[in-house]
Order: sequence, then C-alpha cells, then structure tokens
Amino acid sequence: MRGPKCQKFGKWSGMRAMAETVCDDRPLTFEDLTGWFAAGGKPPADFRVGAEHEKFVFRTGSHAPVPYDSDRGIRALLEGLMRFGWQGTYESGPAGAQTLIGLSRGKANISLEPGGQFELSGAPLADMHEICEETGQHLEEVKVVAAELGLGFLGLGFTPLWRRDEIPIMPKGRYKIMRRYMPLVGGQGLDMMFRTCTVQANLDFADEADMVAKFRVSLALQPVVTAIFANSPFTEGKPNGFLSARANVWTDTDPDRTGMLNFVFEDGFGFETYARYALDVPMYFVKRDDRYIDVAGRSFRDFMEGRLEEVPGGRATIKDWVDHTSTIFPEVRLKQYLEMRGADAGPWTRLCGLPALWAGILYDPAAQAAAWDLCKHWTAEDRAALRGDAARIGLKGAVAGRPVQDVAKDLLAIARQGLKRRNRLSAGMVDETNYLGELEDIAESGLTAADRLLELYHGPWGCDVSPVFEAFAY
Repeated sequence: MRGPKCQKFGKWSGMRAMAETVCDDRPLTFEDLTGWFAAGGKPPADFRVGAEHEKFVFRTGSHAPVPYDSDRGIRALLEGLMRFGWQGTYESGPAGAQTLIGLSRGKANISLEPGGQFELSGAPLADMHEICEETGQHLEEVKVVAAELGLGFLGLGFTPLWRRDEIPIMPKGRYKIMRRYMPLVGGQGLDMMFRTCTVQANLDFADEADMVAKFRVSLALQPVVTAIFANSPFTEGKPNGFLSARANVWTDTDPDRTGMLNFVFEDGFGFETYARYALDVPMYFVKRDDRYIDVAGRSFRDFMEGRLEEVPGGRATIKDWVDHTSTIFPEVRLKQYLEMRGADAGPWTRLCGLPALWAGILYDPAAQAAAWDLCKHWTAEDRAALRGDAARIGLKGAVAGRPVQDVAKDLLAIARQGLKRRNRLSAGMVDETNYLGELEDIAESGLTAADRLLELYHGPWGCDVSPVFEAFAY
C-alpha cells in the first residue's frame, strides 16, 4: 500500500508554469486521468501561447553532426549557455554519475532530442511579440556560445545530409528504450528520433467543450499547415521525393500513437474519449528515482492495477500518467493544453509565424468558426489523403475538390482577422499580424520553402546540398 506522496505538476507540463498539487495516496482511477486533462481549463483572459522549436547542430566547415561528450560537443554547448542564467537539468547515468541533459530558466526549458537536436520549449506567454522576443534572445545566446565551439544551427524538417548511423546518440534514458522499441512498430521511427526537427505551438482551452472545438478544427487543418511549412526535401544529399520528409516519417513511425485521430470528430468526444485512447497506447517506460524502467509495449491499465512485472508491487501515479501522455504523438496532442505538431522547422521568421497563425485561429471565436467552416465537411478519407499529399506535394494538392493553396490562403486570411481583433500591440504599436507575412507569401505563390530549396539545388547549387548549411543557418 502506498503512503501519501504529493507532487506538483504544471499546467504547461515541461514549461514549469504555476503548479497544482496531486497526492498519490490511493490507487489511480479513470476519473483521475480525465480530471488531469480537465484541470488545464482556464478563463480566456488567462490564455497563453507556448512556442517550441528544434534545430540541428553541426560543425561549421565540415557540416558534421555533433557528439554529446567532447570538448566542443553538445554538453559544452549546454554548459556554455549557463553564463546567461540557465540552470542545469541532470539525469543519473552509469554508477550514479549525473549527466547534463537540459537547461531551465524561469518557465522556459532547453532540451535535447535523441540525435542532439537542440530544442527551446518556451514559457507560456501573452502574445506573439513576447514569443518572438524570447525566440530571438535564445538564438542570440546559442549563437554566441556556438561560435566559440565552432558550431552552427540549421532549421529544416529533416537533416539534408547525414545518414542515421552517422548521428551521435544523446545520453537520455528514455531514448535508449525508444531506440529498441521503435523498429518493432514502424519503419521510420528511428528517422523520426534522429533526423527530424519541428516547430510547435501550444494553446489553452477554457473547458471540455472549448477543447473539443479547438481540437477538431486544428486537427483537420493541421495538414494544411504542414503544407505551408514544408521544408525538408533532401535526404542524404539528394531530393527524397517529398516536400516534407518529416511529415512523411510520421506516417510510418508507430500507428498506435500517431495519426489524425478520427474519433476526435465523432459525437461524444471529450476528455474521457482521449483518456481511453491514451490508455490503449502501449507504454514506453516507468521512471522511478531518476531511473527509466523499460516497459515498452506494456499496458498502462495493467500498471494502474499493479500488474507490471518490471515494477513489482508498483502502481501508476498521476506523474506516470503525465509521462505516458508525453509519449503519444498525434498531429494534435492533448495535455493540459493543445499542442500543434504538424510543421517543419525553419528560419527565425517562420518560428514566430506558427504560433501567430494558431493564436489567430483559436483565440478568436469568429476566426475559429470561420476556420471550421473551411473543413467541417471533410471526411476521414479527405483528411487522410490531405495528410499524405501535404508531405509529398505541399500546396499543390486538393482536398474535397478544392486546391489546398486556396484553403491555405483562406486560413491565413482568417488568422489575420483573428489577430487584428485580438489587437495585441507591441511597444511600437504594431499588432501580431506582422508575423504572418512570410506564410502569406508562401500561400500566395503556392511555392513552399522546400520548393525553393529544390530550385536552388537544381540551379545555383549544382545538385549539391552543402550550401544549405551556410545559406540557411541561424
């Protein structure tokens, strides 16, 4: 029997926001699971936006990937950033040694993806001006340290040059478990881990009904955003046949925990439906005393009943549920907020554009209704076909008989009006619509960043991808 144990969990998990206390003094119930999602609800006046982005780290000159533990490696990069007030996050390694695996400062975090992709998980902020300031400050800081170490950063959705076996492995316990399990359930899971980068946006909901409405419109339209942000046409130095190889990877990673979640569009969808779905997703790990226990493929339901042989006598806690929900990877993910997961990484300007687009759509009721009108008649087959076409041909596809480019233009026009009505002004009295400009140019032309990269590859670059490391580095 477990004794009382209280832990704190932020409403923006991983962002160190205001925490609520949950006590693990009894067996976990299904109501606890759904209640954890519901606890994320907040008044619209308190809505915030969180921005996340990943980037590849490379050696300047050689363009080689960067190992963790060397004089000029990823660990040195993390240590160098501590001069700017970042605090280290550590994980126990062999023989109890502490390994630096990330950084935190206030409500923001820097973390490492499996192949050393460098991620900023920003604080929940009030407007796009604050987000863009946070992003710019982060990029300036990492560039200062990287210059001393001979490192650079590249924002693409898929590494344009490196083979998977060339990419160093970061020393995080959960990644060892995932590396073993991924090839058992999909053909491209290891590529997802080691060779992709994304930009994401996290947005709040008021209550269950608001969550449902936002989930439906954002999930249906996520492939349109994938098309707008397509920026990964190269694999191992050559065109790969996709405009977003990153998006294509997700179609063959793990069908149990990825995809378009058709149940979201069914009558009766809510917190309970998503909790049942999450319960059916096989586990990866249990974390105890800073140690990861491999339970990949096991059932969280069994864990709640204390039936995992790998954790003798142990039952799931709410912290285990938080960990488990973080290992589910649909195109939109529910935590105590909604996470938009459909975009390739890109340059600084587009990093600010993604949260601006989604805030314009989801934080203005009229804009959200207009966006839903764009897609509410789409069938599950329409959405699935659109997802595949977005990865392959970007804005050149069609959905329900309509050009995707036209849908993208309409979506951005709706977002612009939503941001205008939000009327969040910078110190220079400029509203948030400024951050949509590059996305609107893409939609108007029908040519994604990936299309432009292919033009360069077949033209001035002479079928050589190496110039991307100079032309598109941060």
